[in-house]
Amino acid sequence: MSDWADWNPMTFAKLMGFPARAAKALAGSSTRGSQHVTSLCLSLLSERGEISGVRLAADTLLAYQTLDTPSRHAFFDILADEFGPDPEQVGRRGDAYRADPSPAHLTALQRAVESPRQELFRRLNLAPAGTRALVDLRQDLLREMPNHPEWSAVEGDLGHLLTSWFNRGFLTLQRIDWNTSANILEKLIQFEAVHAIQGWQDLHRRLQADRRCFAFFHPALPGAPIIFIEVALTRGMSARIQPLLNPDSPVSDPRAADCAIFYSITNCQEGLRGVPFGSFLIKKVVEDLSAEFPRLKQFATLSPLSGFRSWLNQQAYQHEEIAALVARMDQPEWWSDQAAASEINQVLEPLCAYYLKCVKQGKEPLDSVARFHLRNGARLERINLLADSSVTGIQRSAGLMVNYLYRLADVERNHELYTQEYTVISSHHIGWLAKNCVLAGKLS
Repeated sequence: MSDWADWNPMTFAKLMGFPARAAKALAGSSTRGSQHVTSLCLSLLSERGEISGVRLAADTLLAYQTLDTPSRHAFFDILADEFGPDPEQVGRRGDAYRADPSPAHLTALQRAVESPRQELFRRLNLAPAGTRALVDLRQDLLREMPNHPEWSAVEGDLGHLLTSWFNRGFLTLQRIDWNTSANILEKLIQFEAVHAIQGWQDLHRRLQADRRCFAFFHPALPGAPIIFIEVALTRGMSARIQPLLNPDSPVSDPRAADCAIFYSITNCQEGLRGVPFGSFLIKKVVEDLSAEFPRLKQFATLSPLSGFRSWLNQQAYQHEEIAALVARMDQPEWWSDQAAASEINQVLEPLCAYYLKCVKQGKEPLDSVARFHLRNGARLERINLLADSSVTGIQRSAGLMVNYLYRLADVERNHELYTQEYTVISSHHIGWLAKNCVLAGKLS
C-alpha cells in the first residue's frame, strides 16, 4: 500500500469495509492525489479512537492542502457525488415515517437525510487548526462554484456547519485602536474592501478619538479578525465619504457628536462568506456606542451602490435615453463640471431610487448592500449625489452613496416587514423619487 504503483483503490475500500459507492469513488477518481485524500476521508469516517482520529484528521487536511488544482477539483467531485445521503435509504426512512410518524422513525429519517459529508467535516474539525483549514477549503469551493454548480451541496453542508460554529455565542467583540497589536492592524490594512487604507498614516486617522473600529474574533482563529466595522462620530448625517477618509482632517470632540456613521464593513474571511454575523456586529456596536456616548441620536451608514453603474450600462443597450446618459458619464471628469454634473444628477437620483426600490433579484433588491441593511432592519433614508468622487466611486456608482438609517425603535418591525413581505422601507422622498422616475416604465 505504500507503493502507489501497486495501490488499488477498489480493493482498499472493500478491505476497509466501506460501501460499494465509496469504493466506486476511489476507483473513479482521476488523480492519485484525490484518491489518497479520499482514502484518508474514508478511514477517518471509520475511525473510533479519539486520539488516532485527531491524528488522521490532521493527515487528511495536510494531504488536501498539497493537492494541485485538478486534484482538488477531482476531490470535490467525489465529495459531491459519493458522500451525499443514500437516496434509497432516505426513501425507505421517509416511507416508514409517513406510515408511522413516531419519534423513532423521525430520528431515523433525520439520520438518513444528513449526508456523510457533514460527519466528515465534523471529524476534520478535530484536527489542530481544523476550523481554519475548513474555512480555507470552503474558500476554495466558493471561488470555483460559478464554474461548478454541481458542488453546491458540498458548499451547503460546510456552510451549514460553519454557521453553527461561528454563531454569535462564540464571537467576541473587540475595539481596535492604535494600541492593538501590529499583527491585527496589518490585517485591517490588508482586508479593507470598501475604502482602501493608504498606509499607516491613513489607518492612524481612522483610529483616532472621533473614530471607532470594532471587530469580531473567534477562538478557533486566534489573532484573525472575522469581520470589522469602521465608524465616524459626526455632527449630523454625513453625505460625503471623502471628508471621513481624509487623513489630514481635524479630529473633532466625539462627545459633541450626535450621529454615528458606519462607513465600512469588511468580511475578512472569504471562506465565511454568507455566514450571517454582520447584523450581530452592527447591533452590538450600536449598543456599545449608545452606552459610551449618550448624546448619539442617529446611527446610519454611508454605503456604496456596488452594482448601480453596471445596471445602468445594461439598460443602455435597450434604451436610448439611458445610453445618452451613460455616454455623458463616460466623459472625462464630468463630475467636476458643475453644470454637467447638475444635469446628470437630476436624472441619476430618481433612477437610483427606482433601482433600490424596484429592481429585484427574485423578491429582494438587486443591490447586495441594500439586501444586507434592509434585512437587518434599516431604512433606506437618503441618496447622496457625488458622495464618492474617487475613481472607484465614479466607476462603481457614478459617485452616488446611500444612507441607511438604523432607528432602534423601528429595527425589529422593519426587519419583519422585509423578511416576511420583502417590503423595502424607505423615506418618503426616496419613495416619491422612485414612483415619479420618468424612465421607470421603460426599465427592466
